[in-house]
Amino acid sequence: MSNIRLVEAKLPTGFRFHPRDEELVCDYLMRKVALTDTFQLMIEVDLNKCEPWDIPETARVNSKEWYFYSQRDRKYATGLRTNRATTSGYWKATGKDKAVHSKGTIVGMRKNLVFYHGRAPSGTKSDWVMHEFRLQPTFSVSTFKEDWVLCRMLHKTKEIGKNLVAWKAVMMT
Repeated sequence: MSNIRLVEAKLPTGFRFHPRDEELVCDYLMRKVALTDTFQLMIEVDLNKCEPWDIPETARVNSKEWYFYSQRDRKYATGLRTNRATTSGYWKATGKDKAVHSKGTIVGMRKNLVFYHGRAPSGTKSDWVMHEFRLQPTFSVSTFKEDWVLCRMLHKTKEIGKNLVAWKAVMMT
């Protein structure tokens, strides 16, 4: 039984794990990097060896969002670019990074990513979305090669759109 399964077994009925961005960075990622993570609610995942649809089985804290730690894999030994390729696809960054604030100070950044099947640039967009949180360099005590991030992954469904179409059909009759 994994650590996550043990944690889930002890949680009260109705418990929801839905932390804000600031809480993810300050209460979880900072503690992971400082080696003081006593909660152990999240597992470590190698994103290059794991497909997004495999993660819910092991990193599940609730049924809609999955949280885990990952070490960023650098594309080049001396570079800053991150390798986010898997066997069947790749994670592509979308939009600008968003600053995460705590008490008026930027403590981290959030990068939004979407999973694409196939190889760039001709991959097919999927419904898998990931928010990757990283610490600001001033708050990170890790070495360059051990760059920890915290990920929140979700699978967007078309359920809302289907329900809206069904609701409009009912209202039209």
